[in-house]
Amino acid sequence: QVQLVESGGGLVQAGGSLRLSCAASGRTFSNYAMGWFRQAPGKEREFVAVIASSGISSIYVDSVKGRFTISRDNAKNTVYLQMSSLKPEDTAVYYCAAAAKFGTSDSYRSPREYDYWGQGTQVTISS
Repeated sequence: QVQLVESGGGLVQAGGSLRLSCAASGRTFSNYAMGWFRQAPGKEREFVAVIASSGISSIYVDSVKGRFTISRDNAKNTVYLQMSSLKPEDTAVYYCAAAAKFGTSDSYRSPREYDYWGQGTQVTISS
């Protein structure tokens, strides 16, 4: 089992920044790829970013490229999502998730590929 706890959400104005954190406990954190997803009211859960277990590589959804940065500190069992130039359309509940492996080269986008989830943290961007 891996327990994930997100923090850092809040209300900011458009153009502002937030850093989300996700603290993990339980099994070896460094064995898992870590992803961030978000879900806005009435919408499906959306892939935002993923980082490899080693932290060497990361992938982003096009809508956040150049604005969001995912990183991890395996010594602290924590993954981060630095968000800048925030837009009202970034408003959502943000979830972190852990995946032991992915079935295909692009299956990291699917929530079904992830084994463990946090409870989510609300991010609200005002215009």
